[in-house]
Amino acid sequence: MTSRPVTPPATTVPPPSGRAQVPVAFVLPDATFTRVFDTADLAALHSSPAVRLVADRPLDPDDPGDAALLADVEVIITGWGSPVLDSALLDRMPRLRAIAHSAGSVKPVVDDDVWDRALAVTSSAAANAVPVAEFAVAMIVLAAKRAFATAAAIAADPDGGPVDVEGSWPVIGMHGITVGVVGASRVGRAVIERLRDYDVRVLVSDPFLDDDDARGLGVTTVDLETLAGRSDVITLHAPLLPSTRGMIDRSVIARMRPGTTLVNTARGGIVDQDALADRLDRGDLAAVLDVTEPEHLPVGARLRSTPNTFITPHIAGSLGNELRRLAGNAVRETIAFAATGAFTDPIVPDGFAVQA
Repeated sequence: MTSRPVTPPATTVPPPSGRAQVPVAFVLPDATFTRVFDTADLAALHSSPAVRLVADRPLDPDDPGDAALLADVEVIITGWGSPVLDSALLDRMPRLRAIAHSAGSVKPVVDDDVWDRALAVTSSAAANAVPVAEFAVAMIVLAAKRAFATAAAIAADPDGGPVDVEGSWPVIGMHGITVGVVGASRVGRAVIERLRDYDVRVLVSDPFLDDDDARGLGVTTVDLETLAGRSDVITLHAPLLPSTRGMIDRSVIARMRPGTTLVNTARGGIVDQDALADRLDRGDLAAVLDVTEPEHLPVGARLRSTPNTFITPHIAGSLGNELRRLAGNAVRETIAFAATGAFTDPIVPDGFAVQA
């Protein structure tokens, strides 16, 4: 990241049509700020005629000097590690009208008081969906080619013998396979879009996906049990809700055909991990897990040693240069709200209830 810049003069760009500029502030940890935002983002905010960025650094609500600045702010930009916006904190920002979250899920930040006060909310979930979808499709392709298992076989063979790829698994390759997508979320839809480049059939299980929407996506909707029994690769993109916790349960896993691969880039709690470990121990199922519960599996966790299991440390979401999308989205949405009074991609209370 580049070093924190010096604030340009406030008189550089006049406000539009004589209107006062909208005061904007960052409310997030310093570490998140320096990781996600850079000088180009601050320059974009300063150059907007609709925005007055009150500081080129995050404000701390518990700092008396910063608290005075926050009392005047109308839009805040939040991110990973931001404080929960409960009634006590919102009371200290009486002019607040909107929240632009520079990460995916707003649930760690948004409290019921946000909706009670009719504050506008947006997030960078659409931007964060891009790398997750890219990662998921990459895992689907590699899993279908048995890349992980064959690499492990080579590493485990001290004699360097040949690996029987085609004879080692019931289904090898991407041509003509069926991919089951659980959850037509932002990420799920992005995965479906990318799978159009492959010769695969796509099944989707999502209670909120109607027939017209499914036809538009070019997919077939089925219930979860049917999807489990007909898919060669199953990829999870549902939010973790009370209704989805453990929904990939023992009965669903039992319906998976020998040779099926389960890819999880959503949340670990969606899967009954004991049931998955039992099936993996049978040796006829594979799993690619970017998320588990807990996220860092303890040393003795069964999934650390089950066969045909490939685990990554929650890397599907935005990392490194991919964070530029999150920052850019938050900046664009902030400028849009300051200029028009509305976000281009708002989150509404009803939608919030079924999001990740």
